[in-house]
Amino acid sequence: MKKLSYIVAILMGAWLLVSNPFSDHYLSYLKAESITVSTSEDSLYRVIVEKAPEYEVKPVDAKMDPVWKAIPGYNGMKVNVDKSYKKMKKEGKFSENLLVFDELNPKVHLSELPPAAIYKGNPEKPMVSFIINVAWGNEYLSDMLSTLKKHHVTATFFLEGRWVKNHPELAKMIVEAGHEVGNHSFTHPDMKSLSVSRIHDEIKRTNEVIEATTGEKPRWFAPPSGSYKEDVAKVASVYGLGTVMWSVDTIDWKKPAPDALIQRVTGKLHNGAMILMHPTDSTAKSLDRLISEIKAKDMEIGTVSKLLSEERIMEKNKDKDEDS
Repeated sequence: MKKLSYIVAILMGAWLLVSNPFSDHYLSYLKAESITVSTSEDSLYRVIVEKAPEYEVKPVDAKMDPVWKAIPGYNGMKVNVDKSYKKMKKEGKFSENLLVFDELNPKVHLSELPPAAIYKGNPEKPMVSFIINVAWGNEYLSDMLSTLKKHHVTATFFLEGRWVKNHPELAKMIVEAGHEVGNHSFTHPDMKSLSVSRIHDEIKRTNEVIEATTGEKPRWFAPPSGSYKEDVAKVASVYGLGTVMWSVDTIDWKKPAPDALIQRVTGKLHNGAMILMHPTDSTAKSLDRLISEIKAKDMEIGTVSKLLSEERIMEKNKDKDEDS
C-alpha cells in the first residue's frame, strides 16, 4: 500500500511540473528558439547553395598542342556546400573566406596522351619549376641548395648518370635536401643523333645509377642540350619517364651578370614556366633575388612533378565587406 501511494505521489508531482503555467512558458520559449535557429541556419544553407555556382571553375583537359606539344590538364573546383555551411554557421552569415572547395578532375590526363616533349605546365596554373641540369659545376651546388632551403623552394635536378657515378655524395645531398631528381642521360650525348638502342642504353643506365645511389626512381627525362626526336620520348616512356624541355632559358652558361639573368627570366615568365638553369656562378648569385621576384608575382615554385600534376593552386580569397 505504501509503495502504491509513493508511485501515485511521483506521478502527481510530474503532472504538476509539466502542467503549470511556468513550465508551459519555458517549453514554448525553447520551441521558439529552436525554430529561430533552424530557420536561420536553413537560410544560410540556401544562400551558400545559391552562390556556389558563381565560384565553380571547370577542369581543363590535357591536350596536344601543335607548338608546345603535350600540355597537362588542370583541376577545376566547386564549393563543398556542407563543409562551407559548417564553417559559417557559428557566425550565421555568408563569408567568401570560409568557403570550402573540392577539386574537379579533368576527363583527359597527361598520361593518356601519346609520348611527346613537355615544354611547360598548364597555362592556368600559377606556378613555375626550376629545371637544374647537372653534369658539372659542383662548386656552386652548395650555395644553390642553401638559397633554395632559405626560401623553402624545391626544384628538380636532372642528373647525368656519369656525374652521379663520380659524385655520389653530391647526388645524395640533393635528395636529402628534399629535391626531386631526374634523368639527364649517362654521357650527355646528342640524343637526336642516337639509334633507338643507344637511347635505351643512355636512359636505362642513368635510371639504374640514380636509384642505386639515392634510392629515388626518376619520373622525368631531360635530353641534354634539348636535343630531341620522337623516338626519345617513346623510349623514355618505356621506362615510365615523361620527357621535359623548358619554356624559359637562363642561358647561364654564357656567364651573364645577375641583373641580366634575372631580367631575362622575369621578362619571359608565365604560368606553368619551366625555367632551365645549371649550377653556375651566375645562377648561384642570381637565385635569391630571382626567387623573391617570382614569388612577388604570386607564383609558386615547385618540382616538375608538382608543376605538371593536375593539382590546383587554390587562390587566396580576397577580403570582402560582408555587410555590403
